[in-house]
Amino acid sequence: MIALLLKEGSFEQDIRELLMAYFPGETFSHSEEDASEAHCIAGLKALPGGEGGKYELSLRLRQPMGEEVRSCAFCADFGNRTASKNEIKRCLYRMLRDLTGRDLPWGTLTGIRPTKIALTKLEAGESPEAIRAYMERTYYTGEEKRNLCVEVAERERNLLRQTDPENGWSLYAGIPFCPTTCLYCSFTSFPVGAWKGRTGEYLDTMFREMDYIAGRMEGRPLETVYIGGGTPTALPPEDLDALLSAIQRKFPMEAVKEFTVESGRPDSITREKLEVLRKHGISRISINPQTMKQETLDLIGRRHTVAEVLEKYRLAREMGFDNINMDLIVGLPGETMEDVAHTMEAVKELAPESVTVHSLAIKRAARLNIQKENYRDYHIVNTQEMIDLTARCCREMGLLPYYLYRQKNMAGNFENVGYARPGKECLYNVLIMEEKQTIMACGAGTTTKFLHPAENRIERAENPKDVKTYMANLEEMLERKEALFRDIRKGR
Repeated sequence: MIALLLKEGSFEQDIRELLMAYFPGETFSHSEEDASEAHCIAGLKALPGGEGGKYELSLRLRQPMGEEVRSCAFCADFGNRTASKNEIKRCLYRMLRDLTGRDLPWGTLTGIRPTKIALTKLEAGESPEAIRAYMERTYYTGEEKRNLCVEVAERERNLLRQTDPENGWSLYAGIPFCPTTCLYCSFTSFPVGAWKGRTGEYLDTMFREMDYIAGRMEGRPLETVYIGGGTPTALPPEDLDALLSAIQRKFPMEAVKEFTVESGRPDSITREKLEVLRKHGISRISINPQTMKQETLDLIGRRHTVAEVLEKYRLAREMGFDNINMDLIVGLPGETMEDVAHTMEAVKELAPESVTVHSLAIKRAARLNIQKENYRDYHIVNTQEMIDLTARCCREMGLLPYYLYRQKNMAGNFENVGYARPGKECLYNVLIMEEKQTIMACGAGTTTKFLHPAENRIERAENPKDVKTYMANLEEMLERKEALFRDIRKGR
């Protein structure tokens, strides 16, 4: 347990996130009574005579060799939140590094979009060298991550030149059904078997939401379409055909640069469904093994075999798909360096156009967290060596990093990186991560992100995650979207 005894609570979340990066999985308490049982106690208080904004951050860590205490006094102007936050996190980081002997790969950075920092500075005319120096000075980010961040940002900047941020927009359609729910998953997904024969009802609601979006975005060029989930190919082929037909009928497709369907689970893919995708000219699909170790697939609830991954991938190639992504996860329960190496060699033989390498992130809603006592014998390990191996293998395949993001509670405090052959990058991934375009979303559990380019501001409208709630409350969701358009008219 970690006790947070903060007299000044403005930066509690920032302090908590950095402590979570050092001590993943710990619970937090604000009670002084609990402090006697906590192995780590963090405190923040104003110092006497605080005219100059003087504060003290303290850290007490109970370790097997005894108790150690550190403190750090600093000046902060809480009117400048960004500068104060960074100073507090640097003080806390230095103490944590001193007490544990560990550096974090990303230093004090706990946000999910570190490339946004680099991209913003590149667009302002700063040099890569200056950006790397800034990240080291401000966030204590390690050299390897600084280099990766700037490399990705430079590639993102070039990709974004293809888009129209002011008028262009993207469409996301969410299909919240899966064959089964994976052990680590916290996304919106429901067993498709429970909706057998009724998925058409869900699509009917989506089509009504699409009608509203089509009307509101009329005259603006649609640039990318992404169907995700869940597992879109969990739908029966006739529903998949109806979905794709509706999108191509309701929206202008002449400016669309890419159309992605997350095929995802190999056990959801059939020749008939791939024929539907080919008929509609889908330009990019994902076939996601996560790992090529059968024992791990069985453990995490992926009801497919390694042989099925190979079979469905080769079938897609045979049918003419020339832009296939494969998702992998590093840090799955019980997996070793040898397992990761085996997976990468198997993927290398298949030679997909892109590979997305995820570091396992265990969210609160995932079964791996809710039922963690059942999996305590399975070690979750992610190391820099594993990450380096995946990066090296991807580069050997001719794939370069083009987008990057992070999640909370990631094993090893690393990142997710998308690698692609030049010319085969997923533009939608860059747009959603860097928030450089309006993305209109429909379906349960989706979030519309409306960009106000003049102010570089994003407004959001969320749909409920539960399928039945979504279907019963469409008008309320449309009103949330309509509010975004009212904001524009008011000049907000």
